Amino acid sequence: MLLTNEQILPVSQEQAWAALNDPQALQACIPGCESLTATGPDEFDMTLLVAVGPVKAKFKGKLRLADQKAPDSYTLHFEGQGLGAGHGRGSAQVRLEARGDNETALLYSASASVGGKIAQVGARLVDMTANKMAASFFTAFSEHLRSRG
Repeated sequence: MLLTNEQILPVSQEQAWAALNDPQALQACIPGCESLTATGPDEFDMTLLVAVGPVKAKFKGKLRLADQKAPDSYTLHFEGQGLGAGHGRGSAQVRLEARGDNETALLYSASASVGGKIAQVGARLVDMTANKMAASFFTAFSEHLRSRG
């Protein structure tokens, strides 16, 4: 599965960078995120409730930020196990580009793979769910940024 997109954020590049590195902001904006806890520099444990068609599961996993070039880009690596539902792993390249004093483009390209029961529901349904989760995240993230600003 490959997701690529661009979102316009209503803040400066520095404000967007700070929010993308704020665990509380991310936890509040990631759909189904029940916890996001720092375990070390740029490393987090995460619990996520996910529903893909008829398969609903709580995933426990790890998130790691790498290749950071503040305030321009980083790579996000993730992996998780769902109790009885399977597993997933992947990475996302995230880049910020200033488009004005209070407007920043967030560009991302993410690839992921899933296995186990969750993969059996079909690639099309998994892709639709991933796209829906990404759209929900960016709606919530933009609202979070507007409310802070």
